[in-house]
Amino acid sequence: QVQLVESGGGLVQAGGSLRLSCAASGGTFISSAMGWFRQCPGKDREFVATITWITRNTYYADSVKGRFTIARDNAKNTLYLQMNTPKPEDTAVYYCAARRRGILTVPRSSNDYDLWGQGTQVTVSS
Repeated sequence: QVQLVESGGGLVQAGGSLRLSCAASGGTFISSAMGWFRQCPGKDREFVATITWITRNTYYADSVKGRFTIARDNAKNTLYLQMNTPKPEDTAVYYCAARRRGILTVPRSSNDYDLWGQGTQVTVSS
């Protein structure tokens, strides 16, 4: 059974940098897109970024545009989120997700994805 496993979370100072990774284990799968979401206690899961698998188009939430970069390594079957100049409001549990269904131009809703990792905590100190 395919699983997504996030890593790289932790404590980072505001203005620093952090890179999250999401590796697929337990087999291979075909996805039309993969993305990152985040969630704070008591709040809904929030879209952060997505990358389409064929065209490699990337899309970002306005709150992270210009600071975060989503990328993938096909050979390693791994998804990344480079977080530069993070802010305290970026503190959340970060989840990676895969869309194994048909192509959607900009899959930015959590309902657009059907495979999720367990999440990794990112805490940004001021």
